[in-house]
Amino acid sequence: MGEPIEVSTSSSPDPTTLIHPRREPFEHGLLPIPKLIFTDPTQTLIPIKQKLTEQSSTQRVGSAAISEALQISIDHARLVLDTLASVLHSDTDPLVRAKADEVDSVGADVNDLLLFLYIQSYKKLLPRTHKDSASVADVWPSTSAFDGYLSALSPLQLVRSNSRRFMPSQADEEAHQLSYLQKHLANILSLLAESVEGEGEESLVLTMDRFEHLSFLIQFGDKGQGPQESNLSQSAPFFANSDPDMPAVPVPAAQVHEWILQNITSTLEHISERNIPKDNGPTNASDQDVAMTDACASSVKPSTSARGPSFIEGISKTSLVKHASDFKGSSLKVLNCQDSVIYILAPLRYATIHGCSDATIVLGAVGKAVRVEHCERVHVITAAKRVCIANCRECVFFLGVNQRPLMVGDNHKLQVAPYNTFYSQLEEHMSEVGIEATINRWDEPLALGVVDPHDSLSHPAGVSDVQAESATRIDPDQLTKFLIPSWYGGESGSTKDNPFPLPEAYLASQNRNLKNLGEIKQLLKEAPLEESRKRELSCALHVYFKDWLYASGNIRQLYCLQGD
Repeated sequence: MGEPIEVSTSSSPDPTTLIHPRREPFEHGLLPIPKLIFTDPTQTLIPIKQKLTEQSSTQRVGSAAISEALQISIDHARLVLDTLASVLHSDTDPLVRAKADEVDSVGADVNDLLLFLYIQSYKKLLPRTHKDSASVADVWPSTSAFDGYLSALSPLQLVRSNSRRFMPSQADEEAHQLSYLQKHLANILSLLAESVEGEGEESLVLTMDRFEHLSFLIQFGDKGQGPQESNLSQSAPFFANSDPDMPAVPVPAAQVHEWILQNITSTLEHISERNIPKDNGPTNASDQDVAMTDACASSVKPSTSARGPSFIEGISKTSLVKHASDFKGSSLKVLNCQDSVIYILAPLRYATIHGCSDATIVLGAVGKAVRVEHCERVHVITAAKRVCIANCRECVFFLGVNQRPLMVGDNHKLQVAPYNTFYSQLEEHMSEVGIEATINRWDEPLALGVVDPHDSLSHPAGVSDVQAESATRIDPDQLTKFLIPSWYGGESGSTKDNPFPLPEAYLASQNRNLKNLGEIKQLLKEAPLEESRKRELSCALHVYFKDWLYASGNIRQLYCLQGD
């Protein structure tokens, strides 16, 4: 084994030298498919690795090979491929660049697939317990259909309890993910390592190419979620400055293990020291954990780095618009907002909507993945590559989505509809993040299980799994265009209409409604009424329109007209 690698563990290390977990696989890459959850991942995956490598000379495998090796359906195997593509670390990987009809022929790299399958055993961090349970006990009735699964995460309860204090912070989640990697690192390296002649630890080595696959799980410094390539080997002393024209000498897996563990320990110590003031006073300004905001206060916490997400939190009874210039990174989390309209007119890679209620949220163009969880009576309008919906109820999703919407967890009374809006830069943003307007699978939801094995809150002991409730299509006569105020449009662009073609039934209904509206307006205009009767008719129409605004929730769209 080589010389010991020294890692600085001072209280204030250079942030560019700290190791970090990649959040994307843990936040958007976990699938609640029982056959992917292994009690002993290493022992299960080693024979699967052998089977997969035997089937392909190129070390890339498609849905059929994955289906056979894991004994899962073709649909689930394709879901594995699509999910892996959405969280891969390299945008130059052939799977990421493949068109929808090329995914199976291109396939996934076996090493990336093995790492993806291994972390399916990861368990998410639980929220901290509320100190005064009585103060929130009446928020979510015990007779709720969600009882036993989601009572601790009801959106209403989150708002009432000022939940940001009890939800895990970004630092908490990062420490939890690092601790998971710390515990499982030896097993993960054994899946990537190659055997050579020798005894004991020295018989397993990692080539630089195999080592680079660890970029799926870890990264150094402030490398963000943008399209730039991460190059993990340049951060490793045993591969740094290698001659690109000469293959680097393989390194013992034990040496790699020791070096990564030292770096993880250093980062965990840094996180621990940074979090010390949390219980006794305000958090450090550099901490990415964010307090809940008042409706009248600044509602966006921009990312402190390209690596971290931006936050929109605690918005209530207001209208908010954000453009691309408002975000430093390419990931967004919308948390615990209620009774509001939020317009995100920007290109993003990842977006999460969590714990919102009675809100309308427009997400511009999301090129990797959208996750909507623990929401009630929320309308989500998004153009996205893929969407996952978990533990929501009475929500409507207006989707322009290239892959089948994924339904997981305890969902109730969900509806899906075709995409129904636009803004001037929408097509430019879609092109930037790789969304195709010619493919919209909004009406092909794929339902998985109610029980989420990655979340012990929704995985109570003794509960057997059943298929999650899927979503119903909205009636064509109920679909209306959603108009984004022109003064929210931002910079001028070329988009003049909805870029996703409407299905025939919805287009016919929309044209019929427009025709009927025109005829009614003409009849009213030509009606031979006295002025007093016209005023009465006008008042009656205003009353009915106001009632409709409140009954439909569209009154929220008028918050933008409120004075400061």
